[in-house]
Amino acid sequence: MSKSQEGRTLFVAGGSSGINLGIARKFALEGANVALISRSQEKIEKAADEVAALKGGGKVIGMSADVRDYAAVEAALRRTHMEMGEIDTVISGAAGNFVAPALGMSANGFKTVVDIDLIGTFNVLRASFEFLRKPGASLISITAGQATRASMYQAHVCAAKAGINMLTQCLALEWGPLGVRVNAISPGPIADTEGMARLAPSPEAEERIKSRVALRRYGTKDEIGDMALFLSSPAASYITGAIIPVDGGSGCGDAGGQSFGE
Repeated sequence: MSKSQEGRTLFVAGGSSGINLGIARKFALEGANVALISRSQEKIEKAADEVAALKGGGKVIGMSADVRDYAAVEAALRRTHMEMGEIDTVISGAAGNFVAPALGMSANGFKTVVDIDLIGTFNVLRASFEFLRKPGASLISITAGQATRASMYQAHVCAAKAGINMLTQCLALEWGPLGVRVNAISPGPIADTEGMARLAPSPEAEERIKSRVALRRYGTKDEIGDMALFLSSPAASYITGAIIPVDGGSGCGDAGGQSFGE
């Protein structure tokens, strides 16, 4: 049976863990060549070994690169292109987060999150352009609901993610005529991720978050991977500039009331 990503190449920034590694696993199982970058050489080698062990048939490489360093990102993309050919899908998902009120946050703390999330996304998407399959490439930013909904103790993240949304749509306008599609996935609370471990460190906090999700559960990394596969497929060939929530309905409004049947 043919695999949907056989002969295609995926590049993932922030690929050593969480949602981004989950996406890489999905693509690898579908036969894609997979290139991963992250700051830690040890972590990215471990992640690359994990993806390679799936034996999906494609090549797998892991490289150490900080998304805040444009030259390092460009070098990783150039190596990917040399070893795997034109890049079909790019995932820009490197992110930083911590919980703090604005008055308890240093200027450097705010800047660090903006640099990783927003500047890092620009660096990955901009540097990838030379190496993309044109037409046909699919670029996907990982954003969050904080881009459009203000959140307590998340001023840095809200600002950075709002920037990612607008950057995604600006690049969709500029690169669409060349056949390059640019979209973003906005995950809701996703199980077994570092972000949720920080935002919901106790069972009580986890239940409070689930009570505000229409589907009353956390999402899975596989569900985000499925959306990324869709956005890279011919079925999404007329979709660009979209910010797509995969959030169980948590962005619909107040889901905390009693539902029918409860």
